[in-house]
Amino acid sequence: MMSRAAILVAVASWALAGCASVRFVEVQSEMQSSRIDHVVIHFTTVDFAESLRVLTQRTERPVSAHYLVPENGDPSYPRDDLIVYRLVDEGQRAWHAGRSHWRGAESLNASSIGIEIVNRSTCSGFDVASDAGTSEGSCEFHDFDPEQIDLVIELLLDILERHPRIDPVDIVGHADIAADRRLDPGPKFPWRRLHENGIGAWYDDATLADYLDRFEASPPDLVQVQRALAAYGYDVDATGEDDARTRAALRAFQMHFRPSDWSGTADAETAAIAFALLEKYRPQSLAALEQLAY
Repeated sequence: MMSRAAILVAVASWALAGCASVRFVEVQSEMQSSRIDHVVIHFTTVDFAESLRVLTQRTERPVSAHYLVPENGDPSYPRDDLIVYRLVDEGQRAWHAGRSHWRGAESLNASSIGIEIVNRSTCSGFDVASDAGTSEGSCEFHDFDPEQIDLVIELLLDILERHPRIDPVDIVGHADIAADRRLDPGPKFPWRRLHENGIGAWYDDATLADYLDRFEASPPDLVQVQRALAAYGYDVDATGEDDARTRAALRAFQMHFRPSDWSGTADAETAAIAFALLEKYRPQSLAALEQLAY
């Protein structure tokens, strides 16, 4: 509750603000929370100047993000030092996620902060919803600038300080939430390095080894893998079919957690990583999943 003195100060401030078109007293309610539940990371595919133009000027297919992070060595970048560009206030909705799904949430623009990272990785002829382009041969992925990633880490830590309820599992890539149409930030984005700095999710190596021993001896069927991916957050149904939607989700998951091989195949290591993540971050979901197996 506000003290009587604080209320009198607020009322006095209101009275002095006679030039304002609408006058009000600001009294902060305790019954409120951040609208931010997710952070979505992207790469731009183009240089800084073009990224800034696309993200700030209206086009036929308008897009925006809350933050843009440049990279070293970009001739179009006008500064000598790297600095984050804020393009949309966090209280406003940016148009970066599009059609998206994560752990039951749809259209994540309404609940997320979008971070665009300048990186000129590109793919041609890659259809994420088919069997085509399952290798890096159809894509050219570029390493991320280490100083740029330091800046991304600094930005994310700042975001998490202001939005502490964001769960590690809910710091995701665009591919994670739109696996049927997006690949960014790609297999070269250093998710593990982020986790080592207190950002996002990663499995424990010992837990992974235990599951890998178990699954190499008795691999889970595809339905169990689909259920594990869905329990973690991906938009996939437990059909038991090796369909395009399942392959897209597997590729996105592998790019995030097993970037050395993102073929979209439901192998023992992928299943072991998924179960190790559920044990660490979603133990109740894992318990429900294991009950269904019996």
